Amino acid sequence: MQTLLDPAILFFVFGVFAGAVRSNLEIPKPIATFLSLYLLMALGLKGGFALAQSGVTLSVAVSLAAAVTMAFVVPVLGYFLLRRFVASFDAAAVAAAYGSVSAVTFVTAMQMLENTGLPFGGHMAVAMVLMESPAIIVAVLIANTLRHANGAAAPTTPGDTTIGKILHESFTNGAHLLLLGALLIGYVSGEAGQKVMQPFSLDLFKGMLAFFLLDMGLMVARNFQDARKASPVLVAYALLAPPVHAAIALALAMGIGMTVADAALLMVLSASASYIVVPAVLRQAIPEANPAIYFGLSLGITFPLNILVGIPAYIGVARWALG
Repeated sequence: MQTLLDPAILFFVFGVFAGAVRSNLEIPKPIATFLSLYLLMALGLKGGFALAQSGVTLSVAVSLAAAVTMAFVVPVLGYFLLRRFVASFDAAAVAAAYGSVSAVTFVTAMQMLENTGLPFGGHMAVAMVLMESPAIIVAVLIANTLRHANGAAAPTTPGDTTIGKILHESFTNGAHLLLLGALLIGYVSGEAGQKVMQPFSLDLFKGMLAFFLLDMGLMVARNFQDARKASPVLVAYALLAPPVHAAIALALAMGIGMTVADAALLMVLSASASYIVVPAVLRQAIPEANPAIYFGLSLGITFPLNILVGIPAYIGVARWALG
């Protein structure tokens, strides 16, 4: 209950309400873009400062390997389940969206951990970046296999959808590059840099997150209709897959001895779904799939589910299992 009374979460709920009643409340796109970039920059700095204190250790490398493992496991499991019920290309696209991650969900979880006094490793910001691409690669490989089996040619698009191009775009994407750059700057500047940047990266963070979640609430309300049009199987997947993925991540975290906070963040990342990077890539890479399905499910159902219920539940379960 305390989590739901957090101002940032309440602004998200208010945004959903304002969108549902068709208010003309709107966050101008340039401001929304700035808020997104600010959150990524502040997240990178926080991660870098924390990583400077803890150092790069074997446990950090093992945690990153676990994150990448989850990024491959989730889309493979999702595809082989969904292809029984929906068209194969749609199954691949949905599996990619749910195998990838949501930066906003991650940032919100990080803020909740800070509110509860649970310290997390700065390397988890790197884990978020590493988990973006594998699911897309798996989906593209599946789509190419399906086309080969059907004797169809690859789609003719103005963009290059080869694996190398996808990896290049993922790691040079402006948002990701800003996150990694800020993390490196935070790591190099260390404690001195943290003191200098505290008014920017710490004091303003909660207010900026609340403003951004207000905009996300408006977006969820606008895309909820697409989610409602999906088949019952896909709606059930959008509701049930996140906790299942989180449970798998928890088992993996327990096996490698992750801390409570890091395990919770791995659960959150594994349970989240991409509604920005993956849809943008899949529109070109898998045009046979219906964007309204994978975008509507991830933003209209899974995102609000994680923000309102999932994140506090994952943190609570991680504390119970590893605390």
